[in-house]
Amino acid sequence: QVQLVESGGGLVQAGGSLRLSCAASGGTFSRYIMGWFRQAPGKEREFVSVIKCSDGTTLYGDSVKGRFTISRDNAKNTVYLQMNSLKPEDTAVYYCAADTSPLPLIGRYYYNTNRYDNWGQGTQVTVSS
Repeated sequence: QVQLVESGGGLVQAGGSLRLSCAASGGTFSRYIMGWFRQAPGKEREFVSVIKCSDGTTLYGDSVKGRFTISRDNAKNTVYLQMNSLKPEDTAVYYCAADTSPLPLIGRYYYNTNRYDNWGQGTQVTVSS
């Protein structure tokens, strides 16, 4: 079982930046595919980004392309989400997730929450206008 702990959320003004971190413990991090999702009140959990830890291949949701950057540090077992040019509509709880038995990094597998077998507790991001 992999444990995931997110940090770095907070309150920021529109146009500002935040960096989220997700520290993983247990298992072999470099073999995983790690994703970020978000969920706003009354809405479904939405795909944000995903990274293949072995080679750094990434995918992004349309709403964050060009503004958010996912990265990982295999030595620290940590995945990051750098969020720039934040908008009020980015306000949500952000969740980190791990797929410990990864498939090829293809969107139709990883845009859906069902692929991931471990989840963090979430961190709140609030963007004020």
